[in-house]
Amino acid sequence: MKTALTIAGSDSGGGAGIQADIKTMTMNGVFATCAITALTAQNTLGVTGIMDVSAEFLAKELDAVFTDIPPDAVKIGMVSATSIIETIAEKLIEYKAKNIVLDPVMVATSGAKLISDDAIYALTEKLIPLATLITPNIPEAEVLADMKITSVEDMLSASKIISEKYSCAVLCKGGHSLNDSNDLLYSAGNYKWFNGKRIDNPNTHGTGCTLSSAIASNLAKGYDLETSIQRAKDYISGALNAMLDLGAGSGPMKHNFNLTGEFSK
Repeated sequence: MKTALTIAGSDSGGGAGIQADIKTMTMNGVFATCAITALTAQNTLGVTGIMDVSAEFLAKELDAVFTDIPPDAVKIGMVSATSIIETIAEKLIEYKAKNIVLDPVMVATSGAKLISDDAIYALTEKLIPLATLITPNIPEAEVLADMKITSVEDMLSASKIISEKYSCAVLCKGGHSLNDSNDLLYSAGNYKWFNGKRIDNPNTHGTGCTLSSAIASNLAKGYDLETSIQRAKDYISGALNAMLDLGAGSGPMKHNFNLTGEFSK
């Protein structure tokens, strides 16, 4: 059985982070392992507490996984501390990790920075160059390309800049009042649009985590990058179309919308 490792924070509400990643990987047919970077106290209404793990403990988590169940793909989510980022980079190099999908969580939809400038520098210098694919949203792509994005042409220009600067493929995610839900892949000088239909569902917590985990899962199974992205987008569409409604705020998707069998009843 193919395996995928998620390196991310824990979401006590279950909609994003490690919890979303494990659900997504399971539903996409791979065995999920994890290395937790932080604990969060959160629900659909927001985050009320964060407790980071130490870089030393994270290193032990990564050693434990790589030396026993080496992953066929790695997904990396939000990592907020420079020491954590440096530790992840060191271990990925040490164990020659492959099929690395990085969701560069740096900037909220509102434009507010989610991690420090030092951590952003470490992310861009140490971790992004190791990635097979990064999946920035529009505000994050603006930071990485150092330009404003106000059109589909800007999305293409920014993706080209990022891909050439960091030697990785870039999936620039649409939305944010631009280009509906169409995503742009730029890889090795070529680009492809992945068109999507916006689904009228306010419960979208964890979509970024889920997309990157689904892509990693499909890469682990041996699909090429374009096929992995398309399968991931189709999976997210199904999870959103299920219209799960939990909590009083922005709720989670139904990751197990396609689960069948005696024990799912």
